[in-house]
Amino acid sequence: MDAKKIVLLVGALIIAVTTALLARSMLSSSSAPQVNAAAMPTEADQPHVLVATKALPVGTILDAESFRFQPWPKDLIEQAYYLKGQADPAKLAGSVVRSAITAGQPLTQGAIVKPGERGFLAAALGPGMRAVTVPVSAQSSVAGFVFPGDRIDLVLTQSVSGGGDGDPLKVSETILRNLRVLATDQRMDAMGADGKPEVRTYSNVTIEVTPKIAEKIAVSQTIGSLSMSLRSIADNASDLDAAIAGADVDLPGNASPNAEKAIIAKLAARPVDRGSTYSTGADVSRYQRSSVPAKAESPVPPMAAANGAPVGTVAFKGPVIRVARGTNVTEVPVGGK
Repeated sequence: MDAKKIVLLVGALIIAVTTALLARSMLSSSSAPQVNAAAMPTEADQPHVLVATKALPVGTILDAESFRFQPWPKDLIEQAYYLKGQADPAKLAGSVVRSAITAGQPLTQGAIVKPGERGFLAAALGPGMRAVTVPVSAQSSVAGFVFPGDRIDLVLTQSVSGGGDGDPLKVSETILRNLRVLATDQRMDAMGADGKPEVRTYSNVTIEVTPKIAEKIAVSQTIGSLSMSLRSIADNASDLDAAIAGADVDLPGNASPNAEKAIIAKLAARPVDRGSTYSTGADVSRYQRSSVPAKAESPVPPMAAANGAPVGTVAFKGPVIRVARGTNVTEVPVGGK
């Protein structure tokens, strides 16, 4: 091999080794940059805002389980939020949602209406619904244990007289079901000064109904007396299942899960004015009637009694021929003499 080429190869090898050693020295001597992580704020240092624990549609009456305080980034705090230490959750119970609030979303002062504020009752009503006030007594109002937001059935009790002189028929009928209570008297919240539910008797109950049901309630108050029966929370789900099974509810087959959930929630909250049940006096006591008294028998006309019909029965006449002799008119039955 040529000596010139050998010198070039040795020089290149020396340069490569020197470069590698210098690079290694530079990497080992340079210190790694120190990354100082910003200290994360603790939960105690963060402000707490009032958020919804579940979806709150328009018209929902708030209770103690509808909201809770949750830590919230300080940079995202708005003036309309309810902050811990500044807002009293007990005073918000009984308020009505004016704008829909999703689960986990902060409650704002413009999204709810407090009892006593202007527009409270209108905000509590669902679209197309009406508010109707029904007079009740302590016995017919479940002794004051019906609170705003509860659901009730309305029972009509009346006496039905027939055409006879017998005792009238005593009957009680459940005419309307699943009605939402909006207020008792003029009170729209059920909380006392200590923030706990307060049982109090009242003489009027305001309920949410459809326009047609409002007409039925107005008529029923002229027929007899109305009383309330408090519904269980579980009744709504069971009634809805029965309605779906009986094809009373038409759920679209191509609807999304969220759309079906919204339809089911809307149907579960609707008042029902069909499928009423009733009980008569005979269902309670053997000495009461089970049907309307029959009409009394008509007295026998004098002419029928003269023709031999027994007194106390109705004489039914067939076709007759009237024969006039001067001023005297005589009725002769057809086929008679």
